[in-house]
Amino acid sequence: MYHKVTIVGHLGRDPEMRYTPDGTPVTDFSVATSRKWNNPDGSKGEETVWFRVTVWRRQAETVAQYLRKGSLVLVEGRLNPDKNGSPRVWTGQDGTPRASFEITADTVRFMGGKSDGEGRAGVAEPDTSYDGGEDLPF
Repeated sequence: MYHKVTIVGHLGRDPEMRYTPDGTPVTDFSVATSRKWNNPDGSKGEETVWFRVTVWRRQAETVAQYLRKGSLVLVEGRLNPDKNGSPRVWTGQDGTPRASFEITADTVRFMGGKSDGEGRAGVAEPDTSYDGGEDLPF
């Protein structure tokens, strides 16, 4: 079996890069995706879904170097569900239930800046040396 997810959205915060104990770079960032519609009564509706994205190795370094909060990106990868196959669910500090959709990226395409008009488009090439195992050393 195989699954692939593709999202397009804006970074909600600057990427955060760190290194595993063996020196492997890994970068995390959040992406907001939105959809808008018109309701039958003429009012407008909007829904925003947040994703937590993890990028490994050389691609992690490229993402951390070039992307910033607000950058528009296309992310292709796989969902990381909890042990039951669902999004990770927890209770927030305010007592409300929360859910997190987590993606391990295969490819991150830079679509340009949110408001700065940067036309930079590029691809952080996937690093195929990571086998996708669940045992992380941190």
